[in-house]
Amino acid sequence: MKIIREIRDNLSQILAIIEKYLKMKARFKWRIIISFLLPMFSIIMPLIIMDLFFSYNAKFGPWTRENFFIFQMIAYNILLLFKITEEFPTRFVEEKYWKTLPGILIGPFNRINLLLGIFFSHLILIFIPSVCFFIIAYILFPISIFTVLFIVFIYFLIALIFSGIGLILGIFVISRENLYMIIGFGLQILIWFSCVSYPFEIFPKTIQNFVSLNPLYYIFDIFRLAWIEDNIIYTVTTHLFNFIILIICAFSLPILAVFTFNLVYKKYGIVGY
Repeated sequence: MKIIREIRDNLSQILAIIEKYLKMKARFKWRIIISFLLPMFSIIMPLIIMDLFFSYNAKFGPWTRENFFIFQMIAYNILLLFKITEEFPTRFVEEKYWKTLPGILIGPFNRINLLLGIFFSHLILIFIPSVCFFIIAYILFPISIFTVLFIVFIYFLIALIFSGIGLILGIFVISRENLYMIIGFGLQILIWFSCVSYPFEIFPKTIQNFVSLNPLYYIFDIFRLAWIEDNIIYTVTTHLFNFIILIICAFSLPILAVFTFNLVYKKYGIVGY
C-alpha cells in the first residue's frame, strides 16, 4: 500500500506540473506557433545548399539527394526537442518572478518529478508538428513498424537527455546566473558542432576532429541512420558506439541533473530574493 501511495503521489505531482505549464504556455499562442516555425528556417538553407552539391552527383557518407530530406526532417525534430533546454530556465525565472519558486523547491517535491513534468509537457506541446514531420518523412521514405518504434524510442531518449541539461541550466539561472550564461554558451557550441543540419562529411578534417569529440553528434547520427538503414540490428551493431553513448547519456544525465540541482540549490539557494 505504501508503494502504491508513493506512486500515486509522484504521478499527481507530475500531472500537476504538466497541467500548470501547459496552461501557462497556452496564454501565448503566437509564441508557440513561432517556436514551431523557427526551426524550419534552420533546415531550409541546408536543403538549398546541399541540393546544389547533389546536383553535381556529390555524395556525403550515406547521404544522397534521395534521402537527405530525412536528415532535415529529423533535424527539425531535434531542434524542437532542444527547446526543452530553454523551458526549464524560463519556467524557473517565471516562478521566481511570481515568488512561487520556493514553494516548489522547499516543499515535499521530488526533483525527478519536476524534470518529468516539464519533459512530458514539452512533448505534448510539440506533438502535432513532430508527428506531422514524421508522417511526411514516412510517406517519402517508408520504414518498417519495428524501425518506427525504434525511432520513437530514440526520440524519447533524446528528449530525456535535453531535459537533464535543461534542469541543470534551470538551477544555475536562479542560483548562479553568470555560470548559467557560460554553460548555455558551451551548450550552443555543442549544438553548432553536432552536425544537426549538415552531414559530417561536408566539413574539413579539422572541424571533423572537433565534431568527433561531441557526444551529441553520435546521438543525432544514430537517430538519422536508424531511419535510412531500416534495420535495427544492423544499426545497433554497426554503430554500437553511438548507441552506447545514447543510452549512457539518457540514463546518467537526468540523475546528474537532479544531483547538481540539489547540490547547487543547497549551496547557493535562490539569488535575487
